[in-house]
Amino acid sequence: MTKRVAIQGFSGCFHEEAARRFYSEAGEETLETVECATFDGLFKALDDGRADAAVMAIENTTSGGLIPNFELLRKYPRKIKGEVYLHIHQNLMAMPGQTVNDIKEVRTHYMAINQTREFFERECPWIHLIESEDTAKSAADIAKDGVMGVGAVASAVAAQRFGLEILRPEIETFKTNFTRFLILDDSINPDKAAIDKASLCFTLPHKPGSLAHILTILSFYDMNLTRIQSLPIPGRKWQYFFYIDIKFESYERYNQALSAVRPLIDDLRILGEYISAL
Repeated sequence: MTKRVAIQGFSGCFHEEAARRFYSEAGEETLETVECATFDGLFKALDDGRADAAVMAIENTTSGGLIPNFELLRKYPRKIKGEVYLHIHQNLMAMPGQTVNDIKEVRTHYMAINQTREFFERECPWIHLIESEDTAKSAADIAKDGVMGVGAVASAVAAQRFGLEILRPEIETFKTNFTRFLILDDSINPDKAAIDKASLCFTLPHKPGSLAHILTILSFYDMNLTRIQSLPIPGRKWQYFFYIDIKFESYERYNQALSAVRPLIDDLRILGEYISAL
């Protein structure tokens, strides 16, 4: 059977690469991507049955976390069932037959701009950077209309798929540029003995030391905190949702840690328990 996977973006985008990477390693031979213009659209595609699974970026080693996506994980009752880390290479591309000196404008997603700004400032400051909704769509639009003098920053897959020429490869500022993607797929049910990572969301009483107390307990149970993110709770003054990722070697110890902290926290939600990619 063909697995329909919702991605944020368009054909040739990094979300598609992440989806194909994860499912090829999982043994899925046939994959159909469902293009969504927004991250919220991923969950709607799941809810209305247009997709069987979804892949969603959550953080990048250069640009940081995609803050609105943490809220989506809390808003929708979909569980994280896996993750994939993709080494992101950004490439400057344009219609064939041009040089960098011919390019006056580059269109790409704002995160790609964040990841390549140093290259443009250093080597081609005359190029005007314009934010677009998606890296691959920028490449596709240039190819479709045959636009000269305008470039895109996108993946090598996008350049090949749309017939564009890469003028400068791998222009990202930091070469260890990785994006972490989450897998939302109800059909994945890993053996609990193999699960070694969990994502949680909770709130805390508004009193001194409450967060430090929780972190101390997690440490006692050998939970390795790999990420923590706080977001304000609308309508509740100076109170926050905390999103954390923890890694562990024992699922039993993980459950013991949850039992220990549960009486001390409010609104605990397990966003997912899964096998880590690292």
